Amino acid sequence: MPQVLEFSDVVVRRNARNIVDRVDWSVTDDQRWVVLGPNGAGKTTVLQLAASLLHPTSGSVGILGERLGRTDVFELRPRIGFASSAMARRIPAEETVLDVVLTAAYAVVGRWREDYEDIDERRAMRVLAEWKLEGLAERTFGTLSDGEQKRVQIARAVMTDPELLLLDEPTASLDLGAREELLALLGGYAQAPTTPAMIMVTHHVEEIPVGFTHVLLLREGRVVAAGPLAQTLTAESLTETFGMPITLTEDAGRYAARAAS
Repeated sequence: MPQVLEFSDVVVRRNARNIVDRVDWSVTDDQRWVVLGPNGAGKTTVLQLAASLLHPTSGSVGILGERLGRTDVFELRPRIGFASSAMARRIPAEETVLDVVLTAAYAVVGRWREDYEDIDERRAMRVLAEWKLEGLAERTFGTLSDGEQKRVQIARAVMTDPELLLLDEPTASLDLGAREELLALLGGYAQAPTTPAMIMVTHHVEEIPVGFTHVLLLREGRVVAAGPLAQTLTAESLTETFGMPITLTEDAGRYAARAAS
């Protein structure tokens, strides 16, 4: 399958410390990856590299056939969907949900003087419906619940039919009901044949949606393990990743982990 992301001996160094340390990793267009690890493991930095928002200190990063440092990232970024809490903070609270999603067509935050065609609005409404947001189209972003805001961010990220979709902790801070609703939507989306390659960062194995295929485990910027989810996500690999004995259970494609007694 075509490769959409390739890290080769990637290092990101800050204040004389490698926060990403000699990472080799590749993603093809039919894969859905979850990135797991403790705080400070380098998860968000890896996602920023994949989004072309950050360049490596050394090594090479290939994204959608382009190499960082040798391509115009402003032409590359519209091909990548990215949802994160940092993006949510940039969205004006008074912006309508429809406009939050619609402005993705111009890669801007906050509607100004752009002209949109009927086809853009129809596409935006279709995406809102897919993420169960059609009834909120005229609501302002600032009045939404955390769960609703998370779904709006993802809807915005998929509005332009990206070739690579990146999700930074999409279920963080959600209550149980909102988390499960979003995980069900993400699981359905992940299993659709037309869905692009996906990479999702999370802290918890309980937040891995059904339909995700691979896992990257990080600790102190280094790869502990990477590969197919069923073979790679084990009690042993989690124990090494988090530095404490972990037990792992799986039921119908959903995982749960806890400290071993």
